[in-house]
Amino acid sequence: MTERFAIYYAPAVDDPLWQHANSWLGRDPSNAGPVGTVDGISRERLDSLTESARRYGFHATLRAPMRLSDGQSREDLEAALAAFAARRKPEAIGMLEVASLDGFIALVPQPQQVPLTVLAADLVESLEPFRAPMSVEDKIRRTAGGRLTARQLELLERFGYPYVLEQFQFHMTLTDRLVPEDEPEMIQLARHVFSGEMGTPRMLDRIALYHEAEPGAPFMRVADFELTGTPT
Repeated sequence: MTERFAIYYAPAVDDPLWQHANSWLGRDPSNAGPVGTVDGISRERLDSLTESARRYGFHATLRAPMRLSDGQSREDLEAALAAFAARRKPEAIGMLEVASLDGFIALVPQPQQVPLTVLAADLVESLEPFRAPMSVEDKIRRTAGGRLTARQLELLERFGYPYVLEQFQFHMTLTDRLVPEDEPEMIQLARHVFSGEMGTPRMLDRIALYHEAEPGAPFMRVADFELTGTPT
């Protein structure tokens, strides 16, 4: 099986944040309609700085892309996501700000709320039975460069992704890794484009299933599951 599935947070398709982000990246993973334009930069230059981010689509990673384990199907995964969403209440993301994360420009909450980290950990652990074992190629790719800490290497072995549990950092990526001289310009531009979304607290009120049909294909947003659990 070459297809992969990822579980992300993404705003509702009628949310201005979703629409502005799709205009920024130049693609709507939900195929809901045409995307707009971004003033202050050419489409060609913005595309060159967002190539990978555009393929994955606008999102915050909760469960990183995975191939399904033997015996599991998309229908099984969707049933598990529906059950998870039915038992979990929405959690506060808080207000977003534009930041550089190791050269990647992203929207991040400041500060990140503990219940948000707990929800992401619950989702990762709940869906672990659906993940096929990590391939040798994936492990080499993830560990190349020696950037991971000992704890992150441990999480990579356990969950196939190093940035989970207490290592989880909620972020909505806007660019690929930039060279230092491009960062100030792109941070300023992103702050302008997303200024209308910066001052309003946000909620993680849904999880979205994204699908990569084959290696290198664009990820598509194929299903949403609204969190409807009762607050405790």
